[in-house]
Amino acid sequence: MRFIYKTAFVAVTAVSLQSCIATKDYQKPDVWENASFNTKEVVKDSVSENAMPWRTIFTDPLLQQYIDTALENNLDIRAALENIKQAQSYLAQGKAGYMPTFSVGANYTHTVNSINTQFGRILGQRQRLDQFDITGSLGWEADIWGKITSRKLANEATYLQTVAVHQAVKTQLIALVASSYYNLLALDAQKQIAEKTIVNRTQSLETNKALKDAGRVTEVAVKQTEAQLLSAQALLLDIENNIKVQENSLSILQGMFPHEIERSSFTKQQLGIELNEGVSMNVLNNRPDVLASELGFRNAFELTNVAKASFYPTLRLTASGGLQSVEFDKLFDPTSFFANIVAGLAQPILNGRQIRTQYEVSLSNQEKAFLNYKQTVLNASKEVSDALYSIENNTKKLALKKQEAEAYTAAVTYSQELLNNGMASYLEVLTATESELNAQLNIITTQYNLWNANIQLYKAMGGGVE
Repeated sequence: MRFIYKTAFVAVTAVSLQSCIATKDYQKPDVWENASFNTKEVVKDSVSENAMPWRTIFTDPLLQQYIDTALENNLDIRAALENIKQAQSYLAQGKAGYMPTFSVGANYTHTVNSINTQFGRILGQRQRLDQFDITGSLGWEADIWGKITSRKLANEATYLQTVAVHQAVKTQLIALVASSYYNLLALDAQKQIAEKTIVNRTQSLETNKALKDAGRVTEVAVKQTEAQLLSAQALLLDIENNIKVQENSLSILQGMFPHEIERSSFTKQQLGIELNEGVSMNVLNNRPDVLASELGFRNAFELTNVAKASFYPTLRLTASGGLQSVEFDKLFDPTSFFANIVAGLAQPILNGRQIRTQYEVSLSNQEKAFLNYKQTVLNASKEVSDALYSIENNTKKLALKKQEAEAYTAAVTYSQELLNNGMASYLEVLTATESELNAQLNIITTQYNLWNANIQLYKAMGGGVE
């Protein structure tokens, strides 16, 4: 009993020694210091957190349905969930690090001694001995230097990192589904323009054949009109092929086999992110990928603490006890009880430089994790800046493209009137009509680029997966 009291005293003393912790407390590094993009674009420490739930941005009911399906079925999402499950198991293991270990076992031992040993020569004969025992073993390590705590914190960081990665995969998936859907709408609009162009050029071809018969135009004008018609028909085939490819891609994103995608109209879409106070640095700091890389650094930091604590002595208490007898019928007799308790303090001295190597490697891993974190932050700032500039640029470009299309439409009308009055060549009409088609297609492309820039801004600001 007195030994038990002494052992308890040693344990309490060990716990009190935690004031001499060898590990360091984690402090989040400030890699946003002196960060700025443009005062019109980003407001540091903005009051607005710019929370952007995806349903408030992507309001098309069909698109919302496809995003919901993708979030439920996408294989990358499901793989990320499995990573979270694994991290949860390690987290639970880390939390149990403070608890003692306990095992119990039942054994039967049959021993036959050798006659040629000292004990065998004394007996002068072989002796057979049976022994039965039921033994329980208890072990506990005192967290004097914070090694167990640091290992637990490292596991927590890993778990939170997998959650952040899962959020990042969701945001990336939402952006991909939205971009694919709007691309389909843009292709539909371009297809309508191509079909309308084919109808118009078919009529122009018939008109020019009649004018040729009347001697108003030459065969050259007829062939040029025919060539324009064939070009429009080839363009339609390209657009239809792109539509099929995009439908297949959107199907795969939803975890489904390729199928036809129901969708709304290009002209009914409204997509634009309002940024009344700019982009808050706090929002960027909470981007899932930035958060995941910061947690990766924290994991490396805590593992460095674990490696450093390995230089210091380890206090471990072990105890075992149970029942032991050479006769089975007396195994459960009170006189068969045995017990022992050991308190051990071990200081590593020579171990082939293993601890030093582990510590140096952990420091290197910590530096690599920090550099990865900083690179992720830099990429985040670039993505936001790129998206904001692209929105501004494509907004201006869209207005110019609409004016350009109006000018070419007027040019087609004027050139046709001049041709009818013998004041212009048919080449001018051909040039004006081809330019008008390209201008109309460019309006659709620019509008899609503007929408996609907003999608990329949603993603660059961390998105909103709820």
